[in-house]
Parts: sequence; C-alpha cells; structure tokens
Amino acid sequence: MLIDSHSHIDGAEFQLDIDEVFARMKEAEVGGALVAGTSLQDYERGLNFANAHKNVWYAAGVHPSTKDDDHEASIEELVGLTQPQKVVAIGECGLDYYYEEAPYDAQLERFARHIEAAKLANLPVIVHSRDAQEDTIRLLKEHDAGSTGFVLHCFTGDKKMAQDALDLGGYLSFSGIVTFKNATQIQEVASWVPSDRYLVETDCPYLAPIPFRGKRNEPSYVRYVARKVAFLRGETLEKVAEDSTQNFFRLFSKAELL
Repeated sequence: MLIDSHSHIDGAEFQLDIDEVFARMKEAEVGGALVAGTSLQDYERGLNFANAHKNVWYAAGVHPSTKDDDHEASIEELVGLTQPQKVVAIGECGLDYYYEEAPYDAQLERFARHIEAAKLANLPVIVHSRDAQEDTIRLLKEHDAGSTGFVLHCFTGDKKMAQDALDLGGYLSFSGIVTFKNATQIQEVASWVPSDRYLVETDCPYLAPIPFRGKRNEPSYVRYVARKVAFLRGETLEKVAEDSTQNFFRLFSKAELL
C-alpha cells in the first residue's frame, strides 16, 4: 500500500470525477491521501472534504504565496484550526522566493508563526521551499521544527539541503519531478536518503510524473513516483511502499487508517 502524502484533491479540478479518482486510487493500491491547505479560505472546504472521505486527512496552513486571505493567521488561530481529528499537520507553509516581488520579510514571519503553532499543537509541519534553501533551513533550525517533526514536501533541493534537513530531524518527500529526465540532483538524493526518512507524493493536480507529464496529476500516480524511487535505490516497489507508508504514519501520527 502507498500513501499520497501531499495532494490538493479537494480542488475544482477533481469535482467532476472524484469517484473515479478514488476508484483509480484503490486499483493502484493507494490507501490514502493527505490534502494540504493553502489558505484560510480553503480551510472549511478542505476539512469538509477530508471528513467526507475515508483515509483522507487534512493539513491546515497558509502557503507562502497566498495573498487572498483577509488577515494573517495568528499562532493561536492556527492552533485552533488543528482541533478536528482529521487535521493532522500544519501546512503547507514555508518560503517561495521564485518571484522577485515576493514580500520576503512577510513570508519569514508567516513561516515562523506556522512552526510555533505546530509546536504548540504537537503536530508536524509541511514545508514548501522554492528558491529559498538557506532561509528555509535557518528558520527550521532557529524555531526547532525538528522537535515536532517536519517534511520538505516536493523536495527539489540539493544534497546539502537534504542533509541539513535530515540533521534537524526532518523528512524529504519526492514528487513526480523525481521521474523527470533532467532531475538528476533530486534523483541522487532519493538514491541515498535513509529508508526511514522519506515520503512519496503527487502534489496533484500539478507535477504529473512520467508518462503523464503535462496532464492533470492524481493520487493514483504516486505509484509511478514510488516506482522511480525504487529504481534509484535498487529496491523493489514493495519495499518503497512499505517504508514510505510507515514513515507517513510515524510523522503524521494523528492520522488514522480505517
């Protein structure tokens, strides 16, 4: 069994065929999926979706690029969002410096609040990091994110970032990018990361793996991610499925498999 550790299947892209999406998950032996929140506006929709479906869990948080919320979530508000049983993490949150006009200071402050909220809620943090390697690691270290657990979702960093995150007690999650021909840096990390410190994900509807690149991604495709990771590690798909699933439930210990 595999778990899609990061998805957005509560979105509009899946409204018309969600039953078929779940059927394909079952056929691919994908036993569950975590839905990552990206804004306060998403919260009710995402939580309702998780509550409506068995073995779907939710993470509450505000993406670093989100600008649509009418206010910045306080630490106390973020903690409050984690009270429902299906909310198993804080995130996705972090830093995204891809666009030069990004308000870096505001992102740093938002990220710090999320880490502190996760510590108070005793839940792990789902970290989004794009072109912000040094600041991401610095804040994770300064705020002792390892004490509550964290994962660098859709890992695209280099060997140093991977090792720094592991040294802090974090996990790495590999997405469809690991199947791309030119993703040699990510593939190298996937080949040596400790077997008890990685997850697999889709980040659907984005980043569909080969052979579906450019199409809508969905949780059943996490099998292609796991297959590539297995190839890189010289292991069987079954071994990667077992390890990544155990790692998921160790990190997201509030998640219950029914």
